[in-house]
Amino acid sequence: MISKAKLKYIRSLEQKKYRRQEGVFVAEGPKVVGDLLAVAPAREVFATREWISQQSANTSAQRWGTLTEVSDDELRKLSFLQHPQQVLAVFETALPHPSTADDELRLALDGVQDPGNLGTIIRIADWFGIGTIYCSLDTADAYNPKVVQATMGSIARVHIIYTDLSTLIDSLPAGTPVYGTLLDGDDIYRQTLSARGLIVMGNEGKGISPAIADKVTHRLLIPNYPEGRETADSLNVAIATAITCAEFRRQAHRPI
Repeated sequence: MISKAKLKYIRSLEQKKYRRQEGVFVAEGPKVVGDLLAVAPAREVFATREWISQQSANTSAQRWGTLTEVSDDELRKLSFLQHPQQVLAVFETALPHPSTADDELRLALDGVQDPGNLGTIIRIADWFGIGTIYCSLDTADAYNPKVVQATMGSIARVHIIYTDLSTLIDSLPAGTPVYGTLLDGDDIYRQTLSARGLIVMGNEGKGISPAIADKVTHRLLIPNYPEGRETADSLNVAIATAITCAEFRRQAHRPI
């Protein structure tokens, strides 16, 4: 049985100010919760009897924190999802992440606002082996329940750092390439791309801000086909990120 106070507490975590105040976030569903439990203990787990029985031989049980068995109806009251998925867990935002080498490829997001886009980009970074994403201070909160769900567990493996991007770029070692997708850029498929550096992706409507665009050393364009045909104004930022990361990795693995 869940108390009204506990229900109110969980529901409050939908709001950024309470997540920050408590230093926690909510994850839901066997996939997302399972991936997070593999790297960090939960503070609290609320799960149906079905999920608990399925986990009987799971060594992650020691990471469950406080376990509360709930009915389907109780889980619906707790959940932020339209269709709850057996388990909801509360994790601390200070997730452990392995240290990364200075020569790795990393992403920077300049004002990405849509939670779905941010979650998808985190998932894309995970897929392409990019372990760190720097987010501008006006980028959506990575611990928003919609973002966490869209990552499909990838938030457990990608280090998200909120920072001033201008200061970050200025602090990079001399010679570090800074790539950015811009409408006046050069065809990405005709450029030689490095296996290291920073890739900047911009806001859904405005693209990369002028201040950050001025710091981009390699301006890239994903061309439409065929050239000159009237088409959409731009690509969705998550799709553009996937295309860009795929081209970087393709070039890194092509035969010399």
